[in-house]
Amino acid sequence: MRPTETAHAPAVGGEIVIRVHAVSQSQPLVDTLADVWASAHPELAAGGEDGRVHGVESLRQQINGHFRHAGFTLAVAYEAGTLVGFGYGFPCTAEYWYGEELLPDIPAEAREDLMGLCELAVRPGWQSRGIGTRLHERLVQAVAPRWTSLLVSPANSRGRTLYERLGYRYAGPYRNGDDTYDLLIARAG
Repeated sequence: MRPTETAHAPAVGGEIVIRVHAVSQSQPLVDTLADVWASAHPELAAGGEDGRVHGVESLRQQINGHFRHAGFTLAVAYEAGTLVGFGYGFPCTAEYWYGEELLPDIPAEAREDLMGLCELAVRPGWQSRGIGTRLHERLVQAVAPRWTSLLVSPANSRGRTLYERLGYRYAGPYRNGDDTYDLLIARAG
């Protein structure tokens, strides 16, 4: 267990409040979002040989890069003032999200009015309480797309189960460098 996790023991029966933030409200939260993500995905956040936590730094860079997208939206779950989970995404074109390789395999209707869901993470002590579902619902409500899409690691069985329950279906493999993810799509409404 990392030192920061001990300070985030779940409260018993606390009320979960979901808030939506635009870019200006999201920027000060990047380090906390990275901490939540690292606790939810320890296999991705493990340090490299040089001691750096490559996954966490990459996530910070990813979030900061995504702030430039019009419609960037962050949904955050709080319990007793503690940030316990988040999800973020933004409206995007099919060409941007799916890429040239996958675009021909995507149904025509799933290429219009699309939201790319970039991250969804909940601290381990708060998982299996419906928070991920609530974050997803609030994010989709705020962005209001007709379609939503995300990438999930084939090894992430918990995430895959959640996404299938939310209506996502496999659309194909998505290659990013040496890594291959499952591209999932869902009707938003």
